[in-house]
Amino acid sequence: MVVLTLAKCPPGLRGDVTKWLLEIAPGVFVGRVNARVREKLWARVLENAKDGRAVMVYNTNNEQRLDFKVFGEAWEPIDFDGIKLMLRPSTPNLRQTGDSLTHGFSDAAKRRTVKKIAAARERMPVDYVVLDLETTGLDPEKDEILAIGALKATSHQTEDTFYALIQTERRIPPAIEAMTGISALVLEEKGESLSDVLPRLLAFIATLPVIAHNAEFDRSFLRYACAKCGLQLFSNRFVDTLATAKRMVSEVTDYKLPTLAAYFNLPPGTPHRPLEDCETTHRLYLELNKLMKN
Repeated sequence: MVVLTLAKCPPGLRGDVTKWLLEIAPGVFVGRVNARVREKLWARVLENAKDGRAVMVYNTNNEQRLDFKVFGEAWEPIDFDGIKLMLRPSTPNLRQTGDSLTHGFSDAAKRRTVKKIAAARERMPVDYVVLDLETTGLDPEKDEILAIGALKATSHQTEDTFYALIQTERRIPPAIEAMTGISALVLEEKGESLSDVLPRLLAFIATLPVIAHNAEFDRSFLRYACAKCGLQLFSNRFVDTLATAKRMVSEVTDYKLPTLAAYFNLPPGTPHRPLEDCETTHRLYLELNKLMKN
């Protein structure tokens, strides 16, 4: 189920959305679409909402059994120890509107804000595993994991790496093959079964927190893979560099990994190569740590 609300958006966008969802009240749309259509629909909303506001809520395979996206609202989604919550008010949006946390807040509220910032700093782990998955698509229930890359760090220093190619049950889409460089021939020569690779990955990660860019994507595929292989569902804490960057960086056109790497002048690496993406995500995480400390 998908629920989408639009406010102060161009009328043409509302008409466009009704191609996929049913409008049950002014600006309120509901329906059932697959993950690929949902993501394309949200991209359409971002492209055409202009000065309006939008909120999308949808079912997904996580502990909360739901997820949400927000555009133009003062409230902002944040990751709190693996649980997605809403931060109110959103400090970046307050800055954009010219407001400040010093306006209209009591001293007690200001002290609570300072405590939250301090707690956020403490939640940035120094020992962790950076994870990146390449998949055949966006839906963990229909698509498959192609490759897994992981990087283990102690006191922010790389200690070990993990890499595996996974044999798939279905044909790899040509667009995915072109993007990842992983073909059926490569998997035939070097691929392993998911049931063989997954226990090794879980042993590699152990109880460490996991750093990932767009963490919910990797978490959902990993949890579904565990269920498929009859393993205990993966429940380690995740830290999402995408969500963290959204709270701390405003001078970018988007929050894709290559865009943020360019913003921080990091070596870009080759996108959609798991270990290279892990290294880029690790460097980004270190930069975000510096911002948090400042």
